[in-house]
Amino acid sequence: MSVKSSKALLGAAFLMATSAVGPGFLTQTTVFTEQLVTSFGFIILISVLIDLCVQFNIWQIVTVSGKHAQDLANELFPGLGYLLAFLIVLGGLAFNIGNVAGAGLGIEAMTGVSVKTGAAISAMMAVGIFLFKEAGKAMDMFTKILGLVMIALILYIAFTSNPPFAEAIHHTFIPEKFNAISTLTLVGGTVGGYISFAGAHRLLDSGFKGEASLPQVNRGAATGILVTALIRYFLFLATLGIILAGARINPENPTASVFENAAGQFGRQMFGLMIWSAAITSVVGAAYTSISFLKSFHPLLEKYQTYLTIIFILISTIIFLFVGKPVKVLIFVGTLNGFVLPIALTILLIASRRSRLMGTYKHPVLLQIAGWLVVLVLLGLSVNLF
Repeated sequence: MSVKSSKALLGAAFLMATSAVGPGFLTQTTVFTEQLVTSFGFIILISVLIDLCVQFNIWQIVTVSGKHAQDLANELFPGLGYLLAFLIVLGGLAFNIGNVAGAGLGIEAMTGVSVKTGAAISAMMAVGIFLFKEAGKAMDMFTKILGLVMIALILYIAFTSNPPFAEAIHHTFIPEKFNAISTLTLVGGTVGGYISFAGAHRLLDSGFKGEASLPQVNRGAATGILVTALIRYFLFLATLGIILAGARINPENPTASVFENAAGQFGRQMFGLMIWSAAITSVVGAAYTSISFLKSFHPLLEKYQTYLTIIFILISTIIFLFVGKPVKVLIFVGTLNGFVLPIALTILLIASRRSRLMGTYKHPVLLQIAGWLVVLVLLGLSVNLF
């Protein structure tokens, strides 16, 4: 594999991971750790297993077919691609409002500037990435650097907070509590909606397609999920250590409380950098992936996709500036995307069985079974909420 291909593959993996590790991800992890304590490790384990099934299915089906998910859906059944695109873009927009909110929270923690001002500044920075001549390469580099920054920060905080490692690991496999909404929200925030397709569509746009690319595709999917799982589990451990030490978690900015209790004022600065990194990379990922669901519908949409991506970011920012309430937004969008995932996965699993769409390729039976199990589990969790 060439250096260029390796960079594109790593870029796709980090785009997927940093799209998943947004401010909603950080907020959800903190809020649900406070509720479930050590048993939240079990919810993380379930979400990682679901992530693996979802990502391997979607990445393989999309790249082998050589078609974006909405085009596959339209060829499966006329009009289905437009429905899928509508759901993904709607969820992506909702998610991006939360991402912009998180970027504002991060800048406030680092500088004291108001959340709304910080959100506006961050949005302009995200827009700047898409103004580069080679926006794809700029985006890949941006997500990789900030992804590594996030890993370093969360590892430091996790070990500083001195969590009960043995008890956490024990309850990760044998939980004392379980909560359906936290599972659905966690999965929705990690692979729901646009996030499932971020890496796959980026690989396709980088030239990865056909059965010959499967080894690289699988490596990219595994890398993205591993990075996501690592950050979430260590954030869980950090929060656990703080909660069990008796510290108070501020409901207006729960993740900031964890960092501040672990490392004082310096911890708050670290939180600011962490959530800003998570948010700004997710703003970029949500905008890029959402527009990738529209660009194939008309030549003009493809021609002006950069401008559409910028408009998408600006709309998200304007809505947040008028709505506010960042923490509530961050929790809600994870649940919303949890509902979109079973629909999107069902469409692709059916498409994978059609030779007119996939040629001679036979999608692995074990992956199909795992994919359908995920659909059933998520539908069951959704029904359990009502």
